[in-house]
Amino acid sequence: MWPYHPDLLNIPVPRYTSYPTAAEFADSVDAVDLGAALAGAADDVSLYVHIPFCESICWYCGCNTGRANRGQRLASYLDALHREIVLVGARLPESARVRRIAFGGGSPNAIMPTDFVRLFLSLTQSFRLDDPVISIELDPRTFDQPWATALAGVGVTRASLGVQTFAAAAQEAIGRVQPPHLIERCTALLRDAGVTSLNFDLMYGLPGQDIAVLEETLERTGALGADRVALFGYAHVPHLLPRQRRIDAAALPGQAERFAMAARGYDWLAGKGFIPIGFDHFARPGDPLAEAAREGRLHRNFQGFTDDAAPALIGLGASAISSFPHLLVQNEKNAGRYRMMLSQDRLPVERGVRRSEDDRLRGAVIEALLCRGRAGLPAHLQGEVGDDLDRFVRAGLVSLTGSELVIAADGLPYARTIAALFDSYRKTTTRRFSSAI
Repeated sequence: MWPYHPDLLNIPVPRYTSYPTAAEFADSVDAVDLGAALAGAADDVSLYVHIPFCESICWYCGCNTGRANRGQRLASYLDALHREIVLVGARLPESARVRRIAFGGGSPNAIMPTDFVRLFLSLTQSFRLDDPVISIELDPRTFDQPWATALAGVGVTRASLGVQTFAAAAQEAIGRVQPPHLIERCTALLRDAGVTSLNFDLMYGLPGQDIAVLEETLERTGALGADRVALFGYAHVPHLLPRQRRIDAAALPGQAERFAMAARGYDWLAGKGFIPIGFDHFARPGDPLAEAAREGRLHRNFQGFTDDAAPALIGLGASAISSFPHLLVQNEKNAGRYRMMLSQDRLPVERGVRRSEDDRLRGAVIEALLCRGRAGLPAHLQGEVGDDLDRFVRAGLVSLTGSELVIAADGLPYARTIAALFDSYRKTTTRRFSSAI
């Protein structure tokens, strides 16, 4: 069991899928900045395509998504997305090659499979694809054979399922009812369609959930042969996400119970042969993510832990974020304004941040700590965090030898909190984040 230090966990911290985080984005970044970044993206490029729609909205969800219950709204959005693909593709240099494509949301399978195929064909026409690895996020409740056929035709090999929990009572409590047979059917269809790396997104800290309930979900996950597992703590922030007000806060487990569930999940998955990736992701030996962790090639981007080393990640769709070495840019979040901007042939930029040399240095330290559990510290950063870092050193959670900071095995659940010590923006922001556990 991990050592429990509630005083070191009581400060909400970001997940650090970028640095600076989206909390620091501002409207000082515009379409001119994005255009210049695209023109300079001459190497490997990854694409992220955002579909901000779901058949139904889960109460816990923090994604930018809406109901897929109005055909005209969906069609208008897809028209705008096709237009953005053309505009962005035309701005990339000839030498840029797309080696990764990820479809996320929302739930990409909220649209018709024929619309998905058209989107992929649009990408092939506007970008230079170089045998890309293609991944997709899916809702098991609405996945069927036509969708499986579409994924096989496009060549999708990686998929992630929003499972969260197999427990019926917990599903009711979070507004996501999906009987096990739907997940089993989806899993079988994906395997037949050629998906070789299948991730299950699971959650702990749900209403009425305890260790026994969590273990039942883990057992089912293992039996279905998931290649990867992401085990997230539910973040209850109804002041930021009004839909979470439908969740009974009184039924949520406390921090000590959440910590125990996270620890049990880690022990269970590691005991079944999964390779821990950080403290809340896991992959079977031989999976590309496990290989990247073993070889020190793990990275963080807006999809979380990844083996993607491309210097440029281009986000397409409303609210999608693009990442370049010197720049982070987010598209307009509101689907109506997003469509309007593209109807005027404008890149739909809403905000972003320019990454200074100091940002890139701190970002490299934070990524190294989260991905490899160790980082070399420049002298000025050691001096800056000395007193705060000492608390973790005294607790035996980290060690500092010369300039190398190493997170101990017992310190894994504190990794985000330790990484946050090097975040210069946390000293001034009033933004609320979720608990580290």
